[in-house]
Amino acid sequence: MPKINYSTSGKVLDVPDNSNILRMSLRYDGDLPNKCGGGICGTCLCKIEDGAEYLDKVKVQERRKLGEEWLGKGYRLGCQTFVTNGDVTISWDEETTKVVKKRKPDKIKKEAVNK
Repeated sequence: MPKINYSTSGKVLDVPDNSNILRMSLRYDGDLPNKCGGGICGTCLCKIEDGAEYLDKVKVQERRKLGEEWLGKGYRLGCQTFVTNGDVTISWDEETTKVVKKRKPDKIKKEAVNK
């Protein structure tokens, strides 16, 4: 059974495989900040400190909200991220979250259609 270490709040939770980081925080008082739960607001931004290899693939909504810059720095959205089968440590801070929340989502590139 994997563990999610919410290092900012000091909580460590044993969770089933394929558990969502935000849902587990809500269910077991992990204290990860949240608002919309849909990958739009950025409130549940968290930095993956350890165990990134035990997370699922980045979702389109995360890629739009965070962009390659923030993803490349190890950030994910808790509402969109699932722990697969190993221990993960995350942290968060209010100042970084404020910056990401103000970020406009990247537009999804569509192929041009010639008429």
